Amino acid sequence: MEKEKEMISVDDWKEGSQVYFLTHLHSDHTKGLSSNWKNGPLVCSPITAKLIPAKFPGFDLSLLKVFEIGPTYTLPLLSPFTGREIQVQVTLIDADHCPGAVMYLFRGDKFCCKLYTGDFRWEPTSERALLGKTRLLDALGNDKIDLLYLDNTYCNPLYSFPPREVIAKQIIDIIASHPEHDVVISVNTLGKEDLLVCISRALNIKIWVWPERLQTMHLLGFYDIFTTNTSLTRVRAVPSYSFSIDTLEKLNSRRPTIGILPSGLPWLVRGSDKNDYSCGSDKSNIAGQSAQAHKCNQVEGLSSCIKFDRFIYSLPYSDHSCFDELQEFIKLVQPLRLKGIVSSDSCNVDPRHYFGHLCKLDQVTEQPPKKLPRKVKPVVGCSKSGNLAIKRRKYMKFGSTRISRVSLLRRLRRGAKIIESFTAACSISDS
Repeated sequence: MEKEKEMISVDDWKEGSQVYFLTHLHSDHTKGLSSNWKNGPLVCSPITAKLIPAKFPGFDLSLLKVFEIGPTYTLPLLSPFTGREIQVQVTLIDADHCPGAVMYLFRGDKFCCKLYTGDFRWEPTSERALLGKTRLLDALGNDKIDLLYLDNTYCNPLYSFPPREVIAKQIIDIIASHPEHDVVISVNTLGKEDLLVCISRALNIKIWVWPERLQTMHLLGFYDIFTTNTSLTRVRAVPSYSFSIDTLEKLNSRRPTIGILPSGLPWLVRGSDKNDYSCGSDKSNIAGQSAQAHKCNQVEGLSSCIKFDRFIYSLPYSDHSCFDELQEFIKLVQPLRLKGIVSSDSCNVDPRHYFGHLCKLDQVTEQPPKKLPRKVKPVVGCSKSGNLAIKRRKYMKFGSTRISRVSLLRRLRRGAKIIESFTAACSISDS
């Protein structure tokens, strides 16, 4: 797409667009956005607007256009083809991914109808998802979606996650069954707030967070649940980058401690030996793991929980829709065409591979995901036979791409096609 033809951009912060749209504040959607932003007006939800000054101190707030979820807004834009003004209608839909996360529905006579989901999780049992579906269908009316930009993070039949409320209950049971243990929970700088609040209320305890996270919690209206005083609680939410087997072992040298990984990701967790990785929630690869490796066991009474190492529980608490939920979403909106928005090293699955037959114009014959050539083998983690691969190289070449072994294995576990990355962000024109 030629740059001069672009009118709006979603989660893409290069120069050249008339208006920019931000789905949510996770870092993989804000690359290129900074405190010095000057490229143009930025549309976001009210919650995101409240969080932006903390993430980007000094941001020029006059550039923000804050749109509520639900109503339809009209933006006047200039057509790059005719130079005339055209009207584009924009509706924000709750994505239920993290605080402030939204989908964008774009419509216009000369603009077609396009839906950009951003990251989202719409569970069948969720009232928020039901409300979101109702609002989306009401906003569409008789229009058909010409192009759907889909969150394809878990676009693989291997991924089938229980509802988040089910996993939250299992996490609460694990914490309650370890009354003499400290507990550390891996979280990012934004997201999993509902889980933490649920734990706090069920167990009637405060939860420790680091100072920047506490500021975020206060901005979101949580004033009494979270603390930075470690003496007030045994449960701590820690940054995901600081969560490791090595950390848990050090903590256990001082006091009994368990760790909880609430994520849908097929985790690779670095052990105390920096060259040693163990599989986490990837159930397909853990059954026959050798005794010398960190143990990965199903936890009795908790069907969705995997325990690996001595101290860590991994549970599929995902803020991204799983495969079946994606399929139901596509059946709901019935797009003519489909495109994935995720193209990181860990996910290069084109959603048309599995869902093209549900789109009128994207008819794609379903084929098994491509596997790596035989000469390129997984170099870390658990093989299908249960043995740990022993060849360890920091990077591997595939075609013209140099890929880290961790990223390569993650892609394999997702059943990913190993292809050259396509543009992750979405740029939309009236062409």
